[in-house]
Formats: sequence, structure tokens, C-alpha cells
Amino acid sequence: MKNNLSNIKKAKNILDHQDCVAVPTETVYGLAANAYSDKAVKKIFKLKKRPQNNPLIVHYHNIDDLKRDCEINSDFLKLYKKFSPGPITYVLNLKKTSKISKFATNNKSTLAVRFPKHNLMRKLLKLLKYPLAAPSANLSTKVSSVCFQDVKDDFGNKLKFILDGGRASVGVESTIISLVNKPQILRLGGLEVSSIENCLNKKLRLKLNSKKISSPGQMKLHYSPGIPIRLNIKKPNKNEAYLLLKKRNNLKDNYYYLSNKGNLKEAIKNLYRTLRKIKKDNFKSLAVERIKNQGLGETINDRLLRASKFNAK
Repeated sequence: MKNNLSNIKKAKNILDHQDCVAVPTETVYGLAANAYSDKAVKKIFKLKKRPQNNPLIVHYHNIDDLKRDCEINSDFLKLYKKFSPGPITYVLNLKKTSKISKFATNNKSTLAVRFPKHNLMRKLLKLLKYPLAAPSANLSTKVSSVCFQDVKDDFGNKLKFILDGGRASVGVESTIISLVNKPQILRLGGLEVSSIENCLNKKLRLKLNSKKISSPGQMKLHYSPGIPIRLNIKKPNKNEAYLLLKKRNNLKDNYYYLSNKGNLKEAIKNLYRTLRKIKKDNFKSLAVERIKNQGLGETINDRLLRASKFNAK
């Protein structure tokens, strides 16, 4: 966290040379590279071991920068004014003149874009002459990184630099909304769908599991700590970790809780950190109590459901 400006300049120098760095955002850490460079974007996929058909989110400093690459519409303007910078990603039509790498879009005519809120990331984006493609800084299908150490654990010396911005304040990825044709939610995330619906004054369709992958976060297996997960469990098996929404009076050694009092914002912030801890504590399986499928609870359940697909591998 020290010498922020010199660290930002170091990150910029590596990015300018078509390489990758890990960057902090308010949602999770990102693995970033120049979104206009095929060479740089390909390195993201290689480092993450990410399937080529899974497109990337591209991060911009502001709307003026975005206008070089995407068509904007009235729904986007309403949401941008209310929620950006912040944990929301918009899928928009690309302009034919856009220089965005075709590897970032998987050759599609649309682009997922975001305006991150983290101060260091915003300062970095302001210095650059290009936007940053930046999926989560973790190995593909695994739990996302929410701090410097998570990124280090996943990539070791394979990554030239991690811009340390402390722990992510939201703790899960952004909510993704497609604004191409009729607005629809493509991924649940750190911003509640009801807030987006209220802003647009319309009910939104959820399209979370599409056979045709049109945005990040739609792969069936995702966010996995690498051990089997059982959902909606009242009592764990012997020697199994047990994940609870709120703290109990009779906590046992295998009990892990996401929040002191069941606060969903606190729970979502602690989700990935806790999943990583359970794996590090050498548990071979995880049981999760039933979590009410409302508001951010829906996002928690989405992440745990995708993580549980590890069982079927």
C-alpha cells in the first residue's frame, strides 16, 4: 500500500510492455492487460488457464473513454449515473471502429464493460491510453482473489507485479446486465438486482445459465475451493466443514460463519475468504446451511451452486 504513485507507475510500465499485472478493484482483484493488444490479452487466458470462449470484462476510467469503443443507450446512461463507478458491468454493442482485441470478446460484436470504484485502479486507468481487460485474478474455475495474498497463492512468480490495494470491499464479482436489445441480468453480483430494476423502472429477466456464453460468469463450474460442496444441509458429516450465514453460540472447530448477525453485505464480503480458509485448513468437503434466496443471498447461493459443480467433475 506504500508509495502508491510509484507502484501505479510500475504497473503502468509493465502494462505498456504488453504484459499482465494483478490490480485491486472493489469487487475482487483483476488480472489486467491492455484490452487493445491481442498479445497482452492472450497472456491473460494463458495465465488463468481460462477457456478462450469465455469473454473478458474491460475496465474504463469514465464514459468518455468508453465512447471510443461502444454504442451507449438511455438505459446505460440511467444506470451509469446511479451506480458507476461500482460493482455493475454492462454488455453493450461494440462500434465497428473499436480497437478492442477480438480475443477479449471471443469475436463477438458486444463487450462487457465496467467502471471500477477502487481508488488505485481509477488512478491507474486515468494514466493509461487504453482500457484494461481484467477478469478475476485467479485460476479458472477456482475461488476469486480478494487480497494480495490470494493472488500470490494462485500465481506465485508467474505474475510480474501485484498492485496491492488492500482487501476488496465488496468481495464478489460485479452484477452483469446486458443492455443489447431487452435488458437482462447475465450474472448475479455485488449489486442487488432490485436496485437495478428500481432505477430502470422495469422487471428484469435473469439469464444466468446460457449454453451460448455471451458474458463472463456464465460457466457452470466456477468459484470452487477444489473440494466437494453439499448445499442446504442441516447437520454436517463428521470431519466436514460447515458454513453458516451467522455466528452461533455453540460454534465448533469445523464451523465457519460468514457474518456475526446474518448481515448479507458482510456475508458476501467474507464468502471467498472463508472458502479459501476452509481449503487451507485441510477439510476434504464442505456442507452449507440453507441460505435464504433473497437479495444478496441470491448471489451467495449462485456462487455456492456453481462451486458445488466440482462434485460432478
